[in-house]
Amino acid sequence: MEVAVNLELKTLNLKQDITFHNTSNDSLDSIVFNDWNNAFVDKNTPLAKRFSDEFYRGFHLAKAVDRGKTTILSLTDENSTALEWERTEKNPDFIIVRLNRKLAPNEKIDLHLTYIAKIPNDKFTHFGFDQNGGMALKNWFISPARYENHEFIKYNNFNLDDIANAVTDYEVAIKIPNSYSITTDLNSIAKDVSNPDYSVYSFSGKNRSDFSLYIQKQNSFRTYDNGLIEVSTDLKSKKISEIQKAVIIDQVVSFMERFIGEYPNDKITVSQADYERNPFYGLNQLPSFISPFSDDFMFEIQFLKTFLNNYLKNSLRLDPRKDNWVYDGIQIYAMMKYMEEHHEDQKMLGRLSDMKLFKSYNITNLTFNEQYSYYYMLMARKNLDQPLGDPKNTLIKFNEQIASKYRAGLSLSYLDDYLNHDIVPESVKEFYNLNKIAQSNRYDFEKILTKKSPKNIDWFFKTVIESRDIIDYKFSNVSRTADSVSFSIKNKTGIYAPIPVYGTKKNQVVFKEWIEPKNKDSVYELPRKNADKIVINFDNEVPEYNQRNNWKSLKSISLNRPIKFNFAKDLEDPNYNQILYIPTIYYNYYDGLTPGIRFHNKTILDKPFNFDINPAFSSKTGSLSGSSAFSWNQYYRNSTLFNVRYSISQNFFHYAPDATYLRLNPMVQFRIREKDFRDNRKQLILARQVIVNREASEYITDNSKPNYSIFNARYSNTKTELIDHFNFMTDVQFAGDFGKASAEIEYRRLFQNNKKLNLRLFAGTFLYNTTNSDYFSFGLDRPTDYLFDYNLFGRSESTGFFSQQYVIAEGGFKSQLEPSYANQWMTTLNASYAIWNWVELYGDIGLMKNKHQSEFFAYDTGVRLNLVPDYFELYFPVYSNNGWEITQTKYNEKIRFIITFSPKTLVTLFTRKWF
Repeated sequence: MEVAVNLELKTLNLKQDITFHNTSNDSLDSIVFNDWNNAFVDKNTPLAKRFSDEFYRGFHLAKAVDRGKTTILSLTDENSTALEWERTEKNPDFIIVRLNRKLAPNEKIDLHLTYIAKIPNDKFTHFGFDQNGGMALKNWFISPARYENHEFIKYNNFNLDDIANAVTDYEVAIKIPNSYSITTDLNSIAKDVSNPDYSVYSFSGKNRSDFSLYIQKQNSFRTYDNGLIEVSTDLKSKKISEIQKAVIIDQVVSFMERFIGEYPNDKITVSQADYERNPFYGLNQLPSFISPFSDDFMFEIQFLKTFLNNYLKNSLRLDPRKDNWVYDGIQIYAMMKYMEEHHEDQKMLGRLSDMKLFKSYNITNLTFNEQYSYYYMLMARKNLDQPLGDPKNTLIKFNEQIASKYRAGLSLSYLDDYLNHDIVPESVKEFYNLNKIAQSNRYDFEKILTKKSPKNIDWFFKTVIESRDIIDYKFSNVSRTADSVSFSIKNKTGIYAPIPVYGTKKNQVVFKEWIEPKNKDSVYELPRKNADKIVINFDNEVPEYNQRNNWKSLKSISLNRPIKFNFAKDLEDPNYNQILYIPTIYYNYYDGLTPGIRFHNKTILDKPFNFDINPAFSSKTGSLSGSSAFSWNQYYRNSTLFNVRYSISQNFFHYAPDATYLRLNPMVQFRIREKDFRDNRKQLILARQVIVNREASEYITDNSKPNYSIFNARYSNTKTELIDHFNFMTDVQFAGDFGKASAEIEYRRLFQNNKKLNLRLFAGTFLYNTTNSDYFSFGLDRPTDYLFDYNLFGRSESTGFFSQQYVIAEGGFKSQLEPSYANQWMTTLNASYAIWNWVELYGDIGLMKNKHQSEFFAYDTGVRLNLVPDYFELYFPVYSNNGWEITQTKYNEKIRFIITFSPKTLVTLFTRKWF
């Protein structure tokens, strides 16, 4: 390649000569080339859709100058004959070149390309042009795709670092202005500085599938050479000397050369961009003012993870999409071994573990390596984990970047502990060496492990790698004597996997035995050795689903799991029944500020049974109030119906200045998802009985019954992403005095010009209605909320500030019109359109019918400030059935608002991209 860099236009002008050697046994009539830079060309590429699925707005809202593209000027063969090539709209990130003749096995062909690569902004993927005028380049040039199993691998760019390039020898000449420098992991050949304005750098590389290139005005890379490999890094670090860095880098490099094998290239780059793409989750989430780890340890762990990632990606000749678990498994397994050797006593939360304030928390007692299991279990307990062997592009983001990575490493560590003869480390080395001479795949790794193992380990690949089956054991029929202990082990999931059983005395291990429970009723007897407790999986070697049922006391009288109180939040502690407590504050107009204390058992990991009890004190009335909820989750691992939740909740607050309400809400929910976990479609079926008892109030004169019970059933079908949002919901309610049915369709669309359209259609009708008030009627501008579902600050207010609170429900109007309610039927259409950023125009139209009255046609228009959709919005009415509202008196009383204070609701804005 001859590359001329234009830093002003953010382009690379390339002349590229390719000698393609057909090393397969097939005759080829076409060649596939990866062109991943062109994945940034517009908002309709597979990459753009991936961004939309993960709710990343930056790419869709970006300016054209920030996007990337590849413009091919010419493509010819060795005879200078133009070749036909194809790049489709569906697959803009690879091209198919038709050859003028069949390319026989072991034959070569020369191709010549001239093209311009427009480099995208680095804010999308951390690679591209930066704000300082430089470039970090990855997957920026046209390269031959890998050919195997009689076909070229055609992968779209999904921002997963899994390009499948053919193994290639490179010779690269790059022309850049003299004021800039280049850092790369290719070997430097020459530098021509004869021109006063620009320099030409020449590089080469052998047997490479890719390389990194960094162009900077101020070179931030520093190079360290320990005789094994030359490392160039620009990882950010605080208060660490160059000597400290050199010692850390030498320690990491030496360990990996010894543990995995010799790196095949002379140089490697470890960049900040690489780290930010794949950070060490946990460390990177901590605020900058919290420093539980020393600066040198932070640098060490960041360098270790990034170095290992690049080390393996540049060495292993695997399919990086299909065989991703091998990369991840070796990476995390090697990190665990490194920590055991160099930081065995390091805790997950560093120095925080030494503070007396946190001593009682389980999270502070975990070792650094134990955290991997909890990150994996976070998804397993949500029933969102996926098989390790699944292709990388099918994984949801949390699994792809965190949970599956960690489980892959844990799985190799599990196998290593079980075999206990250095079989896994030796297999890693042998597999690594195999990659130096040949293309490989996951099955080569499996064959090496199987060949070296003295035991049958088919279960490991079938259960741990290829399935999402979970491992869960518990004791049954435990008995003991002074000298022995006998027990049976119950396999709760029916999945075979070996498990270790420990005997402990005062939490110190006195014996360990691996059990292989192939028969359901097997009874095991082991020497007791003065143990006071037997524990399954004491050191958490096995990624087990539930460890709360893993131990039995051998003392005469003992609680198996005593109760422990903790403030705020903690990781699940299998040795205790944890009760967590935290102060709360609630507000409504009638109770005023309502402080309370919440007792619950919701640790960071989900569990089947949850309770949440929140007694509180109403400062305005001087009385007790509060809420409680109890729920049981039943998960189905192999069904689209993946969760059934049974619950009962209670709320006791004031609904008027002089009156309280008590709501009981027994409910069952059925949650349905698609077989493809990445599909954002979710379905929900809900059935509940809402029982409400209200005190009589002098302020409420609507003749509605104070006490009532309503059966409610709902079905919702939602598919949401950044570009499109669709929701369909039906609702039926039955009570003694009324029955009603309604349906709602909501649609949002973000257009190519970044304008947004919101549409909502509501239709509801009474099946029967003998009530004598509007309390249960359809609300045009705000529901009465007789089911007490919404967080209304002043639910009984008809005038004043709190009456202006808006809820997107039922009629959905913003102007307060008369009649405000419909006791027969109502149909409305709500629409809004963004004209600039978060400023929108809205309009509502509707028809409603009340008994003994003719139909009423309602309409309103105005301006919507959609600051945070569904969480913080303001509505300014302009024109409606009331006339020009904007010119009328007391206009400030007509403005409507949406404010959501619920932290749980707001958090979903940030977590939806992960799950």
